[in-house]
Amino acid sequence: MTQLPTEFPNFGLTPEQRREAVRGHYYEWPGMDGERGEIWGYSDRFSYRPGEIVTLFVSSSAPHFSLAVIRDGDSETKVFEGSGLSARWQNTPDQCSVQGCGWEASFEFRVGDDWPSGAYRVALLAEGRDGNPIRSHHLFIVAPLPGRKPGRLLQVAATGTWLAYNTWGGSNHYQGITGPSRDQYATMVSTQRPWCRGFVVLPKDAPRVPVEVAVPPKTVPRYPHMEWAFATGHSKKYASSGWASYDSHFFRFAERAGYQVDLASQHELHFSPEILDGYDCVVFVGHDEYWTWEMRDAVDNYVERGGRAARFAGNFMWQTRLEDQGRRQVCYKYKARAEDPAYRGGDVTRATNSWEAPEIGRPGSATFGLNATRGVYAGWGGCAPRGVRGFPVYRPEHWAFAGTGIYYGDLLGADSHVYGYEVDGLDFEIRGGMPYPTAESGAPDGLQVLAVGMASQVEESADIPIEDQFLTDEDGRFTAETLFGEASDANLDKVKRGNGMIVNFPRGKGEVFHAGSCEWVAGLLRQDAMVERVTKNVLDRYLGKS
Repeated sequence: MTQLPTEFPNFGLTPEQRREAVRGHYYEWPGMDGERGEIWGYSDRFSYRPGEIVTLFVSSSAPHFSLAVIRDGDSETKVFEGSGLSARWQNTPDQCSVQGCGWEASFEFRVGDDWPSGAYRVALLAEGRDGNPIRSHHLFIVAPLPGRKPGRLLQVAATGTWLAYNTWGGSNHYQGITGPSRDQYATMVSTQRPWCRGFVVLPKDAPRVPVEVAVPPKTVPRYPHMEWAFATGHSKKYASSGWASYDSHFFRFAERAGYQVDLASQHELHFSPEILDGYDCVVFVGHDEYWTWEMRDAVDNYVERGGRAARFAGNFMWQTRLEDQGRRQVCYKYKARAEDPAYRGGDVTRATNSWEAPEIGRPGSATFGLNATRGVYAGWGGCAPRGVRGFPVYRPEHWAFAGTGIYYGDLLGADSHVYGYEVDGLDFEIRGGMPYPTAESGAPDGLQVLAVGMASQVEESADIPIEDQFLTDEDGRFTAETLFGEASDANLDKVKRGNGMIVNFPRGKGEVFHAGSCEWVAGLLRQDAMVERVTKNVLDRYLGKS
């Protein structure tokens, strides 16, 4: 078993700065780098097909810039570059996170017919006012052309979650500068703005969210990833979402392991669901929290017709809506019942609340077998900080575990910390030493529970004051109010103890495998042989290779 350090990392912050790193609201905004100057950019869409035109919108304190476009897979391939390109500083609306930046187009280029599907980094470079380089990064996806693609995987990037966490401009679905006092999270966020720092590229030593410290008794919770972000000038949410922290690790693993893999955004699921029909296996990974009704329809219909969905991801939580041809994502979240127009004469089934809200009538478990409201937190802050780092296995005889040598009661992925930081679960019971979903759980027919770990919706300790905790019991009380109509202590007690699972079930002519953890990709990043074996077992079966 991996020996964890007994002290938290030191990023050179004072106690006051550490508190600000966790409690504060810091974000990227035009002009933040002052006299040194800066350059930012975004594209008109999340994804393109070969042959289509990418339009870049750039704002720079320098009059000229250069760019390089690099495909980011198991190996990096430069596919396009330009230099001496004209730039200027462009005015940005105060509420650009909601409205979009509205910049004028700066440069266009054509996606090559021979560019393979995947993620493409755009590296922007210019000269700062002090003579030193200034740079930033953007990312777009080249989606595959339509058609049957036997033997290939389709990975769907969690772009709805990227958008929800993006801090550029000051507001996202968590914190913000909206509202009369400029202190509210945004219920609507725009795609027309740059990605925040850390979503596209990260250094290898950037901390992940789960606590990698053997926490001494009575220790006030610490959040090293936020401390590192504050100390290094990265987004507070870099470790919660984005290509660099999550989706990239599966894509690189798949290419390294010899799989042929294509990439699409969730916008393809919403607007072009037929993209799934060309594939025997579709994969979802990482932190995958925000979905539209139409995205779920695409997956449900695909599986019913015989498709196979593999989800190595956690926190299936919120329904969203897309507006303005997909350029704006709507999610009222905690304020949905009070403010979402869907509750005032609209279609309440499309309310941007938790999928488990009874009025929506479509629990998350109906699509992927699990849901976030029976999770959520494990291995970070004050939520099971000394808990299991891997999945406790109950059914080692299942085909997913073939070749691993794993036993009943073993922990899968403990050394690489695949369990956390947000997990999906179900209400379950133990019979004869084995877990089964309860009759009230909403589990699909035929669902098998392969592994179960503990999680919590509340940072709870008899020895640590609640004011010293970041998560506190806010999410737990929201879940209690969503499910039972009142956020009382009694209802909180019904929901605060959660779990994370690995499950498998048939649906129609197809099948679903779900390892319900954001951090499954950490096992692939850290090349955990047992986690890699399970991943390959699932992919090979779903591709018809075994």
